Amino acid sequence: MESLIRTVNKLQDVFATLGVGNPIDLPQITVIGSSGKSSVLENIVGRDFLPRGSGIVTRRPLVLQLINRPVTEGEAEEWGEFLHKPGVKFTDFEKIREEIVSDTDLKTGGTKGVSPIPINLRVFSPNVLTLTLVDLPGLTKVPVGDQPKDIERQIRDMILKFITKPNAIILAVTAANTDLANSDGLKLAREVDPDGLRTIGVLTKVDLMDPGTDVVDILAGRVIPLRLGYVPVVNRGQKDIDSKKSISHALEHEKQFFEGHPAYSSKAQYCGTPFLARKLNMILMHHIRNTLPEIKAKISATLLKYQQELATLGDAITEDSPNNILLGIITEFCTEYQNLLQGNTADLATNELNGGARIAFVFHEIFAQAVAVMDPFDQIKEVDIRTLLYNSSGSSPALFVATSAFELLEDPSLKCVSMIFEELVRMLNQVLGKPIFKRFPELKEKFYSSVIGLYRKGLDPTNKLVSQLVDPTNKLVSQLVAAESCYINTGHPDFINGHKAMAIINEKLGLIKSEPNVHSSGSNLKTSVPTVNPVSSTQEETSFFGSFFSKKPTRKPGVLEQPPQVLKATGSISERELIEIEVIKLLLTSYYNIVKRTIIDMVPKATMLNLVYFSRDELQKQLLADLYNTEKVMELLKESDETIERRKECKKMIEALQKAEEIVSTI
Repeated sequence: MESLIRTVNKLQDVFATLGVGNPIDLPQITVIGSSGKSSVLENIVGRDFLPRGSGIVTRRPLVLQLINRPVTEGEAEEWGEFLHKPGVKFTDFEKIREEIVSDTDLKTGGTKGVSPIPINLRVFSPNVLTLTLVDLPGLTKVPVGDQPKDIERQIRDMILKFITKPNAIILAVTAANTDLANSDGLKLAREVDPDGLRTIGVLTKVDLMDPGTDVVDILAGRVIPLRLGYVPVVNRGQKDIDSKKSISHALEHEKQFFEGHPAYSSKAQYCGTPFLARKLNMILMHHIRNTLPEIKAKISATLLKYQQELATLGDAITEDSPNNILLGIITEFCTEYQNLLQGNTADLATNELNGGARIAFVFHEIFAQAVAVMDPFDQIKEVDIRTLLYNSSGSSPALFVATSAFELLEDPSLKCVSMIFEELVRMLNQVLGKPIFKRFPELKEKFYSSVIGLYRKGLDPTNKLVSQLVDPTNKLVSQLVAAESCYINTGHPDFINGHKAMAIINEKLGLIKSEPNVHSSGSNLKTSVPTVNPVSSTQEETSFFGSFFSKKPTRKPGVLEQPPQVLKATGSISERELIEIEVIKLLLTSYYNIVKRTIIDMVPKATMLNLVYFSRDELQKQLLADLYNTEKVMELLKESDETIERRKECKKMIEALQKAEEIVSTI
């Protein structure tokens, strides 16, 4: 069974030796607390070797591997080895203490700060049980000297990083002569192990408790229960340390204390450091045995993940075949782009629309809906129609006297083209988010500028199709809209002809006349007929401008007066004008609906032809022209520092995981 602990030790050494973080949650015993940790560990080892002093003594995690090894002739009985000094045996445990202090200062810059980088120490001895312990810094409340102000948070975060792992056994050291509820170690342990399933308590200073008091209730689990229980120990006091009292004598004193104490004598075999070491050894061995299948599976899965990532990162670029690499990237990019446009890629998110689906949404849901609800009379009022009727009488009369209603369609049409352009840019960024472009930042920028340039080539003819013709006032008018304005297709099957329009208007007018008490408003027919001078009624009825002025000026016979500088259609509307206005409105509404359907159909077609499909079909040709023939291929394929560093990390991690896989495969 002890071979299991040695196996886990080998796994820890593999990752530490190669200088990579251990991605596998290995079973280990983590020691936390603020009172007597060092003494407990030294009693377990049986030697003085840990730094001592005031303030924070342990300032880096110490991974302590105890290896039971029988004495071999010609070798020292006990020695220690540091992983950062392979092959160097420390037979003098005072030198081990000095090396711990020296290496700690090396990583912390000589200050009293802390570092999360662990020190790995192996102790070979026939007097120890095979065991692995991680000694963590003790909690502190107030920074001392040149310690950082957030020293408490740093230590807390470091401890939590170790004890939060599910496979960590927590050894919480607490002074027995203080209130257990105030124990810093137990408090932290409860945060990550609220049910106490993987926490074991160690009670120090049992010999310093007031007469008549003991820890029997705590041991029985009646205070703060822990599944792994508590073990009381007696450590050397400061006076013993100063007087160089040996640990062997201290252990003998501990044994006598428990055997002679009235409260503990019946349970003495379950008290003291030797029992604690045996208990920890058994707990760790059983924990490793139970988690070994999980560890094997985790190593295999993690190895596969890093191998796949390394394959994605690829090999370092050499000058032998940069053009072939670039050609492959261009081909892969174009394929991915077309798949995204057509919705054939497996990388599409399942919780949102992507690529071509978003373009279809713009056409069918945004553009079509916006055009469908447009009303020509938001732009043209009745007074405008009346004025345009008079104005049109000056030349050849026209069916539709204004194109401003059609011009309303210009803005949403151009906006639709702009939105599709934005969707194409969105697609470009989505494809450029692939790992290959994180690897080559210079190439990514060149791809972006090249494809955006292609989009703009397609955008220009698309906009020209939707907005090319210029009217006499220099106002930009949509080509499609202008075409509708230039040729009114009154023969369209959906168009209401003049006879039908007149019939509808006469029917409305008849209904209104038959109901004199009903007053209509808005777009309904109005029957306010102007008062007419009887003498000239015939002349005014037959005159197109009969009701142009509300008041007629007094005229002198044979004298022509100059017309006003500004003429406006005012006064009451005659019945003839009313009918003509309503007919125009009805015909305009009918034809406007036809034009809207045409615009809804034609703008997406024009955009797809001249922008979307153009960019799709010309994409590879454009990229080859801009990139493949350049003399600066190696500059484009210059990898980011992050990629280079990540490749090194992946190779190291793969090497470590392969060795770890070999180690666990032997069990």
